[in-house]
Amino acid sequence: MTRKLLTAEGYDRLKAELGYLLREHRPEITAIVSWAASLGDRSENADYQFNKRKLREIDRRIRHLTKLFDVAERIEYNPVQQGKVYFGAWCELENDNGDSLRFRIVGDEEVYGAKDHISLKSPMARACLGKSLDDEVVVHTPEGEKHWYITGITYQAPASAE
Repeated sequence: MTRKLLTAEGYDRLKAELGYLLREHRPEITAIVSWAASLGDRSENADYQFNKRKLREIDRRIRHLTKLFDVAERIEYNPVQQGKVYFGAWCELENDNGDSLRFRIVGDEEVYGAKDHISLKSPMARACLGKSLDDEVVVHTPEGEKHWYITGITYQAPASAE
């Protein structure tokens, strides 16, 4: 795995998930599997089969998170970033039609489950990086170039987000 960037919030959230899986969820499911196995015939025991599958999924997630933290880099906010778009920024954009967007630029691991987060590798994020307030952002899409203007940059979550 190559180096993975995570915002401080994303890093803490994934660390908490790993802790929960290791300390609470996995022991709970292991106890259920042990109980179900003690009932006898495992081939027709739905509790055993279902929870054994669940245990494999938990172990897979634990392995993934453990490998992730071997290469993860926690990126903290730095006041030097103020006024420009960098990793972890909340961006507000508007186009000539009056359409607006609001999103946060995060690492690949943080995108899932958050509709207002975009990957650092996405065309929109790459076009925004390094830009300042009121700068024009040109995004190359299959339909052609799209022009947006940066109307807001913050590094704290807006009240309605997260």
